[in-house]
Amino acid sequence: AVPGARVAFANEREIQHAVDAGALVVVVPTVRSVQEAIEARDWTFFPPLGKGSLGGGTGFDPAMWGNVPGGYRQTANENIVLILMIETIDGVKDAYEIAKVPGVTAVFAASGDLGNFSGYKQGTPDYERLINVVHDAAISSGKRLCGPLAWRDRPDFTCFQGGSEMAAILKGVAAEL
Repeated sequence: AVPGARVAFANEREIQHAVDAGALVVVVPTVRSVQEAIEARDWTFFPPLGKGSLGGGTGFDPAMWGNVPGGYRQTANENIVLILMIETIDGVKDAYEIAKVPGVTAVFAASGDLGNFSGYKQGTPDYERLINVVHDAAISSGKRLCGPLAWRDRPDFTCFQGGSEMAAILKGVAAEL
């Protein structure tokens, strides 16, 4: 496991703080446009791919990533995973362009919020059409397709969001009892 962060917004402050703290997985929710996807990429990665700066912080500390072979700054772009969550109709409309942004590792079909923002109930034909657009955008761009753990049996979904830490603890305790 590596440290990751779900940031609040696709902006410099949020993302650079996460990366400076050592996050190697950056999850950006509610990406509504290709411009937001580019901004997320720009602040997640260092030049030449992005615009990130050397902010210091825990990630650069020798106790974390500061002593990796080649140096943290020189190798970070090869190791950071950027996951963009598609949760709105606007995000679905731009899904193909969002998925094509260089540096994006995965596109996440956000099940619950896509239902909330679209007004379509999960499982209905209109809802499934939206999910299929995100699916097709990710696959056609060669990006990983993420979704909720409940979708682990759906074709082409290869990364998943599990429950909370507390839910995992409770399941473990229930199994033990």
